[in-house]
Amino acid sequence: MSFQAYLDAVETKTGLTPRELVERAHEQGFGPGTKATPIVEWLAADYGLGRGHAMAMVHVITKGDRISSKHVGTDGAHSDASDRLWLDGKATKPADW
Repeated sequence: MSFQAYLDAVETKTGLTPRELVERAHEQGFGPGTKATPIVEWLAADYGLGRGHAMAMVHVITKGDRISSKHVGTDGAHSDASDRLWLDGKATKPADW
């Protein structure tokens, strides 16, 4: 599953776009420098996210919308089309994203 697919699944599970969840995380005091465990626990308790989906959100909450280009354009299971992640919701994602 690509990184972007994880974020799209988070939106399906929570009803919130990744950007909305990032904003809520910041309201909770989470951001750069926050360890993963408290964020994962918060996402599980408040939104029912499992570890994999929560860890995708941990990355976005603590590091932003950029990912390593390591898997960009590869044929592997974790291949993404871009080194940027779309955080504004599946419905608004450009077709070529």
